[in-house]
Amino acid sequence: MEMKTVPVSLGPRSYDVRIGRGLIETAAEHVGPLLRRPKVVVVTDENVAATQLPALRASLNAAGIAVEALILPAGEGTKSWPHFTRTVEWLLEQKVERRDIVIALGGGVIGDLAGFAAAVLRRGVRFVQIPTSLLAMVDSSVGGKTGINTAQGKNLVGAFHQPALVLADIGALDTLPEREFRAGYGEVVKYGLLGDATFFEWLETNGPQIRSSDDLRLDAVAHALGMKAAIVARDETEEGERALLNLGHTFCHALEKATGYSDRLLHGEGVAIGCLMAADLSRKLGLLGQEAPSRIAAHLRGMGMKASLSDIAGELPDAQALLALMGQDKKVVDGRLRFILMNAIGDAFIADDVPAAAVIEVLEGR
Repeated sequence: MEMKTVPVSLGPRSYDVRIGRGLIETAAEHVGPLLRRPKVVVVTDENVAATQLPALRASLNAAGIAVEALILPAGEGTKSWPHFTRTVEWLLEQKVERRDIVIALGGGVIGDLAGFAAAVLRRGVRFVQIPTSLLAMVDSSVGGKTGINTAQGKNLVGAFHQPALVLADIGALDTLPEREFRAGYGEVVKYGLLGDATFFEWLETNGPQIRSSDDLRLDAVAHALGMKAAIVARDETEEGERALLNLGHTFCHALEKATGYSDRLLHGEGVAIGCLMAADLSRKLGLLGQEAPSRIAAHLRGMGMKASLSDIAGELPDAQALLALMGQDKKVVDGRLRFILMNAIGDAFIADDVPAAAVIEVLEGR
């Protein structure tokens, strides 16, 4: 099968994202040229260690590269101070040097955590992202955002630290649970909504077949990554345009906090719900026609995805409490909530003057 390469152009911090099937089994070919000595350390989780670590280890060992691995618990709760401390101390115990490579093998949680650990270790150690979830492939593995969650909110502690390479092995998605795959699709559809109406139309036609077709899987991941890479190249540290990638995330992060970063709501599920709520908010503000939110909802429902607050198990705080949780979001500027709104499907923009009453109305209506 062909391999596609998406360059992320950031001057001296530039790197490639390679997408294809079998990249984990051939990882030594890609990672080997980056090494100054034949040793890597891998940070992963229990689920991924069972399905993907053996192939990665075999490839590297066959090339004479020693591998040590730290296996952490799976789940959003791992993006926390205790596991971050454990990871950094383990890396120090492994005598990782600044010229070594840390490999983040896993989904967004592992990528964010291991990347942040690499960012602060010896004031910056190189790392390679090998994302194993759809969500991580199309979003969190690219762009250099790393971090952990705290009691005050999601991703409030972290650093920008670009990887040296990203290997997106679409074969890893074969073992991804159905719910995790659908959750990752929430980040895929986000790209069509924020900046490419033609891509959204393509997803309406092909979305249901992406799980079973390598070619469609490759095309979807490569297109989403191409869009992200272009935006990151223009705005690496989110001073402006990169904020568009947060479409749906202001709602999403409040919902994740409200559900305790638990499996009641996966991040991608929150993004999908948040995108639809952003569309509803845009409609209420007179920016977006009535048909667009209905069309988005129909697509999400057709993909078997969560699309409203009522789809989240258990009780949620009331609208006022959810609005208060949004006040801790990183996108708050001068105390004003910043939302990504839509003029049309494929035409999103940044707004920081959204009336709280309209947000409450959306929260109460969904």
